[in-house]
Amino acid sequence: MQATVRSFDPVTRSGSVFLDDGNVLEFGTRAFDAGPLRLLRPGQRVNLVLSGDDITFVTLSTFPVPD
Repeated sequence: MQATVRSFDPVTRSGSVFLDDGNVLEFGTRAFDAGPLRLLRPGQRVNLVLSGDDITFVTLSTFPVPD
């Protein structure tokens, strides 16, 4: 699933995204640390892996997501 970064806190490595339907989802440190990224900025397109309504993996839209 793709989304757009709404906010990101580099200290806690957590933030939120806008889904394409306009809904906002939060992601925690664990989801960010599961991917290969160092930082995110508002407006970046990202790929997400979800488990239910929880984001478990965040990466840039040009990077692959785990199977």
